Amino acid sequence: MNFLNEIIAQVPWLLIAFSLAKTIGLLCVVLGLVSYTVYAERRVSSLMQDRLGPNRTGFPLSLLGFGLKDWSPILGGLGQPIADAVKLLLKEDFTPSYVKKFYYWIAPGLGISAALVSLAVIPFGSTLGSVPMVIASIDAGPLFVFAISSLGVYGIVLAGWSANSKYPFLGGIRSTAQMISYELSMGLSVVPIFLIMGKLNLVDIVNYQVENGWLLVPGFFAAHPHLPERGQLLLWIPVFISFVVFLISMFAETNRLPFDLPEAETELVSGYHTEYSSMKFALFFLGEYTAMIAGSALIVTLFLGGWSFPFIPDGSHGWFWGLVNIGVFFAKVTACLIFFIFIRWTLPRFRYDQLMKLGWIWFFEIALVNIFITAGILAFLPVS
Repeated sequence: MNFLNEIIAQVPWLLIAFSLAKTIGLLCVVLGLVSYTVYAERRVSSLMQDRLGPNRTGFPLSLLGFGLKDWSPILGGLGQPIADAVKLLLKEDFTPSYVKKFYYWIAPGLGISAALVSLAVIPFGSTLGSVPMVIASIDAGPLFVFAISSLGVYGIVLAGWSANSKYPFLGGIRSTAQMISYELSMGLSVVPIFLIMGKLNLVDIVNYQVENGWLLVPGFFAAHPHLPERGQLLLWIPVFISFVVFLISMFAETNRLPFDLPEAETELVSGYHTEYSSMKFALFFLGEYTAMIAGSALIVTLFLGGWSFPFIPDGSHGWFWGLVNIGVFFAKVTACLIFFIFIRWTLPRFRYDQLMKLGWIWFFEIALVNIFITAGILAFLPVS
């Protein structure tokens, strides 16, 4: 008993409590953002196609009684994600008799778990009080994100294989080849950033941008704006190349148009989740949009200054500014998500041979050459 008490006394309960609170808070924000990203996608697509989109489903205040009316004329459509969630929760959970049941059941959970866990190392704010707004500040943050997010392909592969149906199987095979192909270019594209900064901790990368300006806008969005040196201007070229390669590779990694070959409705019905319904289908849906949010958060952290913004102090100046930093971070993530949506409803789908050629013949070589360009600039024109 005394031995057990000694172990309990040595456990950092305060750290555990703070980590748990940050985890729950981030999970609530991300899942809420997922729901309203779906709503935004439907509204943006309808705007681009000159349609109305969801504009009726409000908040059913009449259920509360007291003679209240449903609140839909002012906020029409904003209740649509809630209605969709209720529909999917109440829908019959049907499992076909011919599937491999164990793998069929665990596949949706694997897909969303990988996307959620990868968010653990993303700094979504500066500090609140003295508590850093990151769940796990580790010295290999981007490598952790790449390693965990790559596990999401197992959920897709298992879904396609366990369904015992030709369309899901083809979707699973396509997704496997696509994600493996573009993981290489995406991983190589961020190596120049590590060469420039000399560190892999995402918190340190954001702090570097606070002091020296966002990587895409060197010098100007810094804590003390200054004209960039010649070396910084030269380094902007490989940084911009890294940004373009990383951004397009992220579209492929999240199976978004024009890279949505694993789900191509015109060819594969719904791809790897054709045989899924109810909450199992919803988990795949949540996993796809959570992966989009994780990818957007990584883009914001690596290239767009994270939670920083000109003339806005960090959380060390008070709780209010700490909350503002969190708001700035999620505003940038939201802007990236809207860009994802615009691209989906603008570009046509690639053929599969075009997709693989782009990944292996173009992006892989561009990302590799970009590393040597960055190393050459750092070697012959040192940047202070």
